[in-house]
Amino acid sequence: MGDEGSFRMKMCVRAYRGLSFACLLLGGALFASIAPVIPTATPAMAQSAQTIVVEGNRRVEADTVRSYFRLVPGERLDAAKIDEALKALYATGLFTDVHIREAGGRLIVTVVEAPVINRIAFEGNKRVKDEQLNAEIQSKPRGTFSRAMVQADVQRIVEVYRRAGRYDVRVDPKIIDLPNNRVDLVFEIRDGEKTAVRDINFVGNRAYSAWRLRDVIKTSESSILSFFKNTDIFDPDRLEADRDLLRRFYLKQGYADIRILAAVPEFDPAKRGFVITFTIDEGDLYHFGSVDIQSNVRDVNLEALRARLRSRPGDKYNAEAIEKTTEELAIEVSKGGYAFAQVKPRGDRNYEARLINVVYVIDEGPRAYIERINVRGNTRTRDYVIRREFDIAEGDAFNKVLIDRAERRLKGLGYFKNVKITTEPGSAPDRVVVNVDLEEQSTGEFSVSGGYSTSDGFLAEVSVGERNLLGRGQYAKASVTYGQYAKGFTVSFAEPYFLDQRLNFGVDLFARETIPYTFASYGTTTYGFSTRLGVPLREDFGIQTRYTLYNQSIKLSPQLDNCNNINPDFVNTFPTPNLVGSSPALTPPVGTVQVDCYADGEASLAVKQAALNGPVWISMPGYSLIYNTMNQPRYPTAGDFVEFKQDFAGLGGDVNFIKTSIDARHYYELYPDVVAIFRAQAGNVTAWGGQQVRMLDNFFGGPWLVRGFAPNGFGPRDLTPGTTEDNVGGTNYWGATIEVQTPIPNLPKDVGLRFAVFGDAGNVWNYTGPTQFPQFAGQSIQLADTGPWDLRSSVGAGLIWDSPFGPLRFDYSLAITKQQYDIVQQFRFGGGTKF
Repeated sequence: MGDEGSFRMKMCVRAYRGLSFACLLLGGALFASIAPVIPTATPAMAQSAQTIVVEGNRRVEADTVRSYFRLVPGERLDAAKIDEALKALYATGLFTDVHIREAGGRLIVTVVEAPVINRIAFEGNKRVKDEQLNAEIQSKPRGTFSRAMVQADVQRIVEVYRRAGRYDVRVDPKIIDLPNNRVDLVFEIRDGEKTAVRDINFVGNRAYSAWRLRDVIKTSESSILSFFKNTDIFDPDRLEADRDLLRRFYLKQGYADIRILAAVPEFDPAKRGFVITFTIDEGDLYHFGSVDIQSNVRDVNLEALRARLRSRPGDKYNAEAIEKTTEELAIEVSKGGYAFAQVKPRGDRNYEARLINVVYVIDEGPRAYIERINVRGNTRTRDYVIRREFDIAEGDAFNKVLIDRAERRLKGLGYFKNVKITTEPGSAPDRVVVNVDLEEQSTGEFSVSGGYSTSDGFLAEVSVGERNLLGRGQYAKASVTYGQYAKGFTVSFAEPYFLDQRLNFGVDLFARETIPYTFASYGTTTYGFSTRLGVPLREDFGIQTRYTLYNQSIKLSPQLDNCNNINPDFVNTFPTPNLVGSSPALTPPVGTVQVDCYADGEASLAVKQAALNGPVWISMPGYSLIYNTMNQPRYPTAGDFVEFKQDFAGLGGDVNFIKTSIDARHYYELYPDVVAIFRAQAGNVTAWGGQQVRMLDNFFGGPWLVRGFAPNGFGPRDLTPGTTEDNVGGTNYWGATIEVQTPIPNLPKDVGLRFAVFGDAGNVWNYTGPTQFPQFAGQSIQLADTGPWDLRSSVGAGLIWDSPFGPLRFDYSLAITKQQYDIVQQFRFGGGTKF
């Protein structure tokens, strides 16, 4: 009977180890069979821990095993106690088998201890480092081996690979037995290929094409250019973010009822990738009806606040404009002394007219204060870099609008992969704790780039940069450029919060050298530095001040065929012009001031004069006023950009002039995906202090103003026979452009091609430099100059490629109106490459 009871107990124990409830089902038979062996009324039956004998244990103390029976003095061991102890021993994970039997009035507990993990190794993992996998798994060296835990670790490793876009991963755990009940645990991994997104489809979209919507989301389709990017790798988190991007896009375009019903990824074995389908219910297009402000707080100046409204009756409904208006109103009311005031937009919808009447209601909110702001997850970025994005601090009145604004600012920094701000009750009913949870991402930049343009020739650039230097939120970049016609370097540094204020301070060091080429008979050498300080006055308006100091000189092509017209009396005695009232200086040695010529003609006398003048220093403070309401920085579809610039040379240095320019652009979406761009620009440079404007300080007409013309292709020109007929520049310019851009139908978004048609018009005029040169035997130039309305114009078409190599543009233009001496260039190509 003892043997039969022992056998049944063992079967019951093994059932428990297999997570089965067989013991419960057989409990009656089990204890009926062992009852004769362990009579419940027999005094000799284990009535204390000393009557429990433990066998088979090596590492685990016997008293530790006995402790799981939980006997107290005077308490008898019954079936329930045995059952509980059995479960508890298996739950420890220390044993692979437990056998309980009765012999001689004692309870014998035989255990088989689980092996100890000697080491853990990963083999075959080429795409994920060992350190990352070790941090994910629960099994640890010198810990107890558990098959259940190993299987759970396999799933954790698979999840790590799936987050990296590798759904084809295979993980096989291998167990190597060692002496002394030890094992080595080896995870054999086959990385597999990245699981790409093969197709992105949209269902229910009527107003916007699938091409346009693919441009909104971050996930992209796999293509032959996929090795330049990683957005074509399936990522569930990115897919959720794409749903929100689509929703916000439609709300911004007037579709107040938009619903993203589903975003379903399906793995297609035939395509070996995912097919993602977004199901959209657009709803109707709405416009703003009435837009007003209502205040329940006394003494609020409503007229002053109405100037902050970003929408007008009749405008297309725009949820983003409502958000920004709410922010600005909350800030203005808070500045007026109402720290607890809340601004809430309320909409009254007219379904028949498809109008939404919006009222911004200002109420006195509950008096709650920020007790504490907890910043978590910033392993690299310093706390103050994050806290300075808040317009409120600990102890200030709690304002939900300003908290939301801080969250958008933190996301806009580009330092973090995820940003989430939540609140929780504080230590008192009027206290709120703000929690900022962050996930850092890489902010370093390194690029090797190359390219070609019709104006600069072949070029290559190596650059290294950091957008969050040492976690301080500073920007630094160094680049070196070497090209067919130009070479140089630039080193930049920027501090976005100078003096702990929202002031963007920057410093740039630069040097650039160009050589004579097709469109210029001379080269230039320029080196110097500049500083700048940007002050945002509003979200859409700011001012930037700057100071630039640089040295500039001209050099000519070293050919001597036709250079015999220089008056030898001036070669060694000609003084450089007294540009700032200082004593005349002798020219450099003959070898330095040698004025050379092209084989097909001499350089213009104006160019020779500039070379003879030698290097000059330009000391130039300046400022810019910038107004920007573009809806996105790259390829905007709505909004305006206006920049007014003035620079004042003469704060020291060798030259005196004032240079003024303005550039205004307006973007308007004619139809979905079809954008019209209107641009106007103008400029003037004027000398002062009795000087003339240097040739290099003039404006030179070219494709930057009117496409269809070569660099230096139009403007005042020296037409003296026997010369290279150089463009000598003008002091005034104006230009106007109208362009329409649209995606190319039936091409995937990832190709990044857009088609454009355009028309340009403009002119450069009014050369004010010398026309007679006594240094050159009294010769003069035959100047061809025009008035402001002798315009140059062109029409053309182009392809814009937002390629992985960088933005590229191909334009073909035909000059409509021009002067006979102008130089045209029908085809123009420009851009850069990153590889």
